[in-house]
Amino acid sequence: MSAAHTLFWLLVAHALCDFPLQNDYLARAKNPWGGHAEWPWCLAAHSVIQGGGVALVTGSVSLGLAEAVCHAAIDTLKCAGRISYSSDQLLHVSCKLAWVAAVVML
Repeated sequence: MSAAHTLFWLLVAHALCDFPLQNDYLARAKNPWGGHAEWPWCLAAHSVIQGGGVALVTGSVSLGLAEAVCHAAIDTLKCAGRISYSSDQLLHVSCKLAWVAAVVML
């Protein structure tokens, strides 16, 4: 698969995992400052779903794990009010570009 195709499918997976597969409950409950005792589980679940998308597209569990860690860190910054929604999405897309670069180099 070419770099362009890989990027396209990573962006499709991201859109699916960040919007329809993240329901309102999960979006609210993953916030460490939102008053939900289950926030660690919700943040982990959302991040692992995202990592699964990367692993499925790239065929690399290592990149999927890297995505899960990065996604959790970025979403935590957004929930803390340290970055905007637009910055959050830009950082997520930047990660996808990094995964494409890693796949090309492998």
